[in-house]
Amino acid sequence: MSAPELIFPEVHATRIDLDVNGRHYALELEDRTHLADALRDHCGLTATHIGCEHGVCGACTVEVDGMPQRSCLQSAVRFVGKRVRTLEAFDDDAVMAQLRAAFTAEHALQCGYCTPGMLMTARDIVLRLPDADEARIQEELAGNLCRCTGYIGIVRAIQRVLRERRAQSELAA
Repeated sequence: MSAPELIFPEVHATRIDLDVNGRHYALELEDRTHLADALRDHCGLTATHIGCEHGVCGACTVEVDGMPQRSCLQSAVRFVGKRVRTLEAFDDDAVMAQLRAAFTAEHALQCGYCTPGMLMTARDIVLRLPDADEARIQEELAGNLCRCTGYIGIVRAIQRVLRERRAQSELAA
């Protein structure tokens, strides 16, 4: 008796052009390749982590046209014509520099796996909600999972940056 013949569906590849971190990438990808995989495996941008692959943990958060978005949920082809930014794009960003310093000062990271997604979400909170209180910060972070820190340091770090930015605004006024 012979083994049953396995039938695999044809894999289709598509050439796409992505704008990632201000750089053009011409990629040949399987149609089903998620943006997170394209960023990591084809663009060499490894700050975007892949955790749950269901959009629940937030480790894969990137910025798309100025808004945070999960990169593990949709095919890369859906991001053609959009401006994608990963954590690597924010090396010279003042808000991200403040957040990185605050995360360190407030012991907001341990294993570091969730940190890129947390930083991307935190930057959005700081810019979009300059008067956010602790409860609002916690609500905004609900889509980002961290199994190490218990979120206390992360919330404190965001609060610190919000306070610093308010103080800077008051001095400038």
